[in-house]
Amino acid sequence: MKNIEQSRRNFLKAMAGTSVGLALAGKLQDVAAAPVPVGGARLKPLEKIRAAFIGVGARGSGHVATMMSLEGVEVVAIADNHEPSLKASVAHVKNAGYKEPAAYGRGDEDYKRMLERDDIDIVIIATPWEWHTRMCVDAMNSGRHAFTEVPAALTIDECWQLVDTSEKTQKHCMMMENCCYGREEMFCLNLCRLGLLGDLLHGEGAYLHDLRGQMHELPHGTGSWRTWHYAKRNGNIYPTHGLGPVAQYMGINRSDRFDYLSSVSSPALGRPAFAKANFAPDHQWNKIAKWNCGDMCTTIIKTALGRSIMVQWNETSPRPYSRINLIQGTRGTFAGYPSRLAIEGITPNADEWLEGAKVEEFIKKYEHPLWKKMGELAKKGGGHGGMDWLMSWRMMDCLHRGEPLDQDVYDAAAWSSIGPLSEKSIAARSQSVDVPDFTRGHWKSIKPLPIVG
Repeated sequence: MKNIEQSRRNFLKAMAGTSVGLALAGKLQDVAAAPVPVGGARLKPLEKIRAAFIGVGARGSGHVATMMSLEGVEVVAIADNHEPSLKASVAHVKNAGYKEPAAYGRGDEDYKRMLERDDIDIVIIATPWEWHTRMCVDAMNSGRHAFTEVPAALTIDECWQLVDTSEKTQKHCMMMENCCYGREEMFCLNLCRLGLLGDLLHGEGAYLHDLRGQMHELPHGTGSWRTWHYAKRNGNIYPTHGLGPVAQYMGINRSDRFDYLSSVSSPALGRPAFAKANFAPDHQWNKIAKWNCGDMCTTIIKTALGRSIMVQWNETSPRPYSRINLIQGTRGTFAGYPSRLAIEGITPNADEWLEGAKVEEFIKKYEHPLWKKMGELAKKGGGHGGMDWLMSWRMMDCLHRGEPLDQDVYDAAAWSSIGPLSEKSIAARSQSVDVPDFTRGHWKSIKPLPIVG
């Protein structure tokens, strides 16, 4: 062994003395360290899917109920640091006639003990945002596919953690962006794939939702932790509901990618005003010296192919709910809230909206095949008009078949990255900020999301 080791050292020393040797050594090192891309990955089909859950509050309990309704899926274990929520979901499964799932509730990190089990295939995560990345990473490192609520990450470093871990473990990491499975959004995807809007130029998405009432959710509930993000951060801190569908229309990470962005933010007035009007002067919300997050944030994204995307966010102002959902091509435009359509040569007038019953006829004509096939079941399954159920069904269908997921880790990273990058842009007087290429160049060869169903 000593002679072999000495020979190896002499060989490396000799190579280091020549430029050719250095180049070869560098290439060998690059090959050894090269990550294996997961875009479009087809993994081993799972006939039976054994699911574990971390966080079963408002969203998580809904995921448990949905998974119970899907064929070939078993709820194996549940972890939550809030005992009432944990007991309620365990009881729900048991009372429905299924085997009682194992419960893990000994604190914030008892989910790690759950991950030591050998009967888990997937982990579904619905916890406060700051836990999403670390739980996804822990799940993948334990050999499980990870599915997380939005956003998947809060920093660029966390985005890369997700990508690196998914590539290292060859496990799925999907951010469960349910809005991609809405009827209107799936219709738009079909419209784009059929080429009826022409070449795509511009998209708009948003999350405009008055959520000030969540500030009453104390001491437990979404508002108990989410409110602090409005106080401490300033940016588009929840971008994916409107952005995800537009990204799929444009084939982001699959023939195009986000290149750079710029963001502006309004004054932060709504939250302190709501706190003053609804809580006692000595309440914790009235003790916040400064609310940083502007009530309205607008982000403009430029893609590698030159397209533009506007993303807006406002969870503080009194206004009707909207995700905007606009997609503009060289031949026409679709806009949501309410649904409107204008296509040159197809609708009566390209400069006038087709609205109401007439646009509904058009939507039915070009309904996404998957929604046409599964829409009624989705509506019965529930969750935001059926999109939640359809998303879960589709996730499990892909796992059963061993097919690529509709959303992969690159989508989770790119869509989530708009949050921290918008904060960086705003802090620098709205200067443009580059968006990392989380696919490491593979966006040029990954095919756009197909029309399935």
